[in-house]
Amino acid sequence: MQNSNKKKLLQDLTESMAEWTSGKGPLSEIVISSRIRLARNIEGIPFPPRAEEVDLKNIYEITKQVIEKSYLFKDLRFFLLDELNPLESQFLVEKHLISVYHARGKHPYRGCVYNQEETISIMINEEDHFRIQYLLSGLQLNKIWEFINQIDDEIGKDVTYAFSEKEGYLTSCPTNVGTGMRASVMLHLPALVKLNRLNDILKAISKIGYVVRGFYGEGTEVMGNLFQISNQITLGLSEEEIIDNLEKVNQQIVCQEQKARKELLSEFKSQLKDQVWRAYGTLSNARIISSSETMELLSKLRLGVELGMISHLDLGTINKMMLLIQPAYLQMLAGKDLSPFERDVQRARLVRDKISH
Repeated sequence: MQNSNKKKLLQDLTESMAEWTSGKGPLSEIVISSRIRLARNIEGIPFPPRAEEVDLKNIYEITKQVIEKSYLFKDLRFFLLDELNPLESQFLVEKHLISVYHARGKHPYRGCVYNQEETISIMINEEDHFRIQYLLSGLQLNKIWEFINQIDDEIGKDVTYAFSEKEGYLTSCPTNVGTGMRASVMLHLPALVKLNRLNDILKAISKIGYVVRGFYGEGTEVMGNLFQISNQITLGLSEEEIIDNLEKVNQQIVCQEQKARKELLSEFKSQLKDQVWRAYGTLSNARIISSSETMELLSKLRLGVELGMISHLDLGTINKMMLLIQPAYLQMLAGKDLSPFERDVQRARLVRDKISH
């Protein structure tokens, strides 16, 4: 496990792109990514919010030992978040490697472990001792479960998890007790939004135990017609049942979005084309642009690519741009802090460059 050169690791992360941005997974014209996260704690040690520094250090050291000895984790790298400044921590949030909560935490020995493809990340001493995450492009929850289950078992060989026969895995937040699992799917749903049909769908799924969040999960806003749908119920169902149910719900939403797109094409094709190409025109020519406006325009551009109206760009390019234009990522690319105005100028330049190549 490497952490010898923080600067080099950050540089590598700035220059690399995660597998989930590829736009190559199943149903990736609508499903951007799928993710499963497991909350786990070690028996007999207080949860991080109540733990003493000596406990947090103990968790951190145990994690390092477990990871360094296993063949499964031979290529993992790690950061100690205490060693990162707020900009660098926010950059890891934008890369979907850590949560907003983890980035803003104040207690010591908060860690992040991840692999080169950014499919695996493990948060150490977040709300729980471990938050194990696996992330892939498209709708691939079953495949992710297979991989993350292996990782969970591997860690479980060396530590005894806090577990109750009655409640299941014990977690810091009662809403995670049971399986400790949160599975989520990131969807791009511009047609349902445009036809004002999405709210009814979201209300219906919230009644059967699903939560809808923004681009960076809990506590974040919806941008660019991107919606993260995840399970709320972790107790009383098996992991396989949670995944199966979430997969079915998302397939139904994908089906609704596909129908809405066909409807838009048959009834409003000229207006749709106009909106797509106006978005292209603005992004190709703007000299100053905010992240929220860019996300809205990239959403229109992505729909244009998905519907075959724009042929020289692909989904992977648009997905990557949605990441690169975020405030911390822009500053990491620039190699310095930028004022909001400087970011807006830099963002416009970056997008012009990406679209024209």
